[in-house]
Parts: sequence; structure tokens; C-alpha cells
Amino acid sequence: MVFIWCSASAGGFQVNLQGQKNTGMGHTGTGLLSDASSLLFNPGATCFLDSTNSFIFGASFIVPKTIYLEPFPGTYTSETVTHIGTPFTLYAAFKIKPQHKFNLGIGIYTPFGSRSEWPSDWKGQMLIREINLKTIFIQPTFSYQLTEQIGLGAGPIYATGGFGLKKGVPVQDTSGAYGEAVLDGSASGFGFNAGVYVKVGKSLSFGLDYRSEVKVKVNSGSAEFEVPSSLIDYFPSTTFSSEITLPQVITFGSGYTIDTLWRFAIDVNYVGWNSYDSLRIDFTDNTDKLADISSARMYKNAFIFRCGAERSLKKGITLRMGAYYDMTPVQNGYLTPETPDVNKLGITGGMTVKLGDKVNLDLSFLYIEGMQRTDINIETGFGGTYKSRAFVPGFGLEVKLAN
Repeated sequence: MVFIWCSASAGGFQVNLQGQKNTGMGHTGTGLLSDASSLLFNPGATCFLDSTNSFIFGASFIVPKTIYLEPFPGTYTSETVTHIGTPFTLYAAFKIKPQHKFNLGIGIYTPFGSRSEWPSDWKGQMLIREINLKTIFIQPTFSYQLTEQIGLGAGPIYATGGFGLKKGVPVQDTSGAYGEAVLDGSASGFGFNAGVYVKVGKSLSFGLDYRSEVKVKVNSGSAEFEVPSSLIDYFPSTTFSSEITLPQVITFGSGYTIDTLWRFAIDVNYVGWNSYDSLRIDFTDNTDKLADISSARMYKNAFIFRCGAERSLKKGITLRMGAYYDMTPVQNGYLTPETPDVNKLGITGGMTVKLGDKVNLDLSFLYIEGMQRTDINIETGFGGTYKSRAFVPGFGLEVKLAN
């Protein structure tokens, strides 16, 4: 039911769209200093930003599609309803005096969340009709330049968000229409982000970032049921509680600069998805037909491999391109239409246009191709073949203010 979140932009329900320059370079940025987005990618790098205070706002627009085909010899197909997801970022980095070795900053970003909606009468409606997740991480950050080559940084994370879920209920009214369960709630939790950034000469740099697990809890979420009046006592309006541990992410990255014109980056993410081993929903009121839920998910840890390049041109224009390969954390036998997750290949591009001495416009575009996958869930027996893809344009505006 709830907390099964589908994301078209990364494995599981992770959203990797946390900086437009970074997205244009395959979402790299842990080992290569770019801008105030380092507050997320590597807090240890932000102390190497120049003496200018900077603010960045950006947003992406995810247009995903997933197609379902029932197992052979069936020919039934369905596809998700078209919608647009809008993850956003807001970063601000400050250096009180140019000669100081430390930076302060705050990052507000959306690393987990998406939306998935299937037709209300499709064959998997008892598992999912619609699900919507929004999470926001708020991260104040301190970064210190330990030496001319080494920077350290860290910051606490406060996570907040909300979700909605709709699924069919296997009871019918006089017209033959199935009932519907509607769950809605909010959640919050705490974690931290820490990183170290190392410069080797003028051209080479390395970074290591650790973003901790964040356990988010739902208390007193609402559960409403649309069922025939004769069954209301079996499906009362009630509340529920649940929790999930958002995974830790460990990232190693490197960057290389050639003649200040070309920059290259490679990142490797290791995502601790094994924190999501089961789904549990505890209803405040139980009946013969409304029992608490405990369903195995058994996610496994997974890697994401990223690379990107950047070329500075004349007249204040910078071009970018990149790619990544994202390994699914969903094991065989546990695939669901709520998270029909597959291995994904992402191809990215982007550019920066200098609008003035202190204003830059960043643009990015991401195309995601999901590998076709066939599976049957061992718990529900619902199976089929899934194929997904997504188009993700994005923009960002960077403003620099002198100290």
C-alpha cells in the first residue's frame, strides 16, 4: 500500500536531479567543484568556492511512462497516466570574509519521491491505482578548508514530506465498480551529510561523500475507504502508522581539468537499499477484512556509475554531456507495479549561459531508458513485463553576490 514509491529517474524511489550543472554531466559532482550544489554532492568542497556568496534555484520536469504487458499467452497491456514530476533545489553558500577558510551554507532539495498513476480499472488496480510522494531535505552545512588541498564539510538533515495512495478494494457495488482505499499522511526524520574534498595539483581532484540513512515515520495518517454502505463496518475510516528507512548513499568521485577549458568527472554511488526489507502498515482499527500489512520487499544494495564532461566556449557559454548506468535494487520475485524498477541508462546534456557578471542560466536535459524486465511477484502472484522511459528537462538560475 503506502511507501512503495516509483521513480523514473533513479533506482528504487531515489531522485537524482539535484543540480542542473551536475545533471548535464551525468549527475556527477562529488570529486569536481561546480557551484553551491556541492552542499549536497560533497560538503567538503564548498569551502573552495570563490569569495562570492551564491544562490541557486533549479527545477526539473520529469515526464515518465511505464508500459505493462501481462504474462504470455495473454495480450493485455496498460500504461501509466501521463503526468509531470517537479523536483526542485535551492542552495545558498556564504563566506563571511574572503580570507576565511570556512563556508556556511544551506541546501533544500528533493532526493526521494515521484508519482505513479495507473488507469483505475487496470488489472493491477488491487495493488495500485495511484501513488504520490514528496520529500524535502533541509541541510544547513559547515565546510572548512583544512589545508590548501583538503576540505571537510558536514551538515544535519531534516527530512519532511507527504504522500498519497489510492488502490482498489476487492468489493463491488451494484454497478460492478470496485471500491477504493485512499491513504494520506506526512512523515519526518533526521540524518546527516558529510564529505571530504582533496585537490592534487591544479588539474586533479577527488571527493568522498556520505549521506546517512534517514528513518521517516508516519503517525496518524488517514485511511478512507469507498465501499458499498453494507460493508462500511468492515472498512471504517481510521488512521495508520508506518515507517521506512531512506537509504544511505556513499559516493566516490574524481575530477580532471585540462587547460581550464575541458573538465571531466567520474562518480560511483553505492546506495544502501537493504534498509528497505519490508513494508509495514499498522491500522488503528482492525476488522475481519481490514488487517495490518506486512509485506516483504527485500531490496538489495546497488551501484550507480556516472561520467560527464564539460567544455567552456567563448562568449560565456559552457556545454556539458554525460551518462550513467543505474542498477535496480529490486530483486527477482519482488517486482511490483508500484515500483516496476529496472536497470536504467541515462544520457544527459546541458549548458550554462552567462546572463551578466553575476547571473548564470543553467539548462539540462536527461533521457532515461529502462531495460525491459519480466517478473512475477512471489507474494501476490501478479506478474508481467515492464518497460519504462522518461524525458527530464530542467533549468537553474545562479546569482552571485560580492562579500
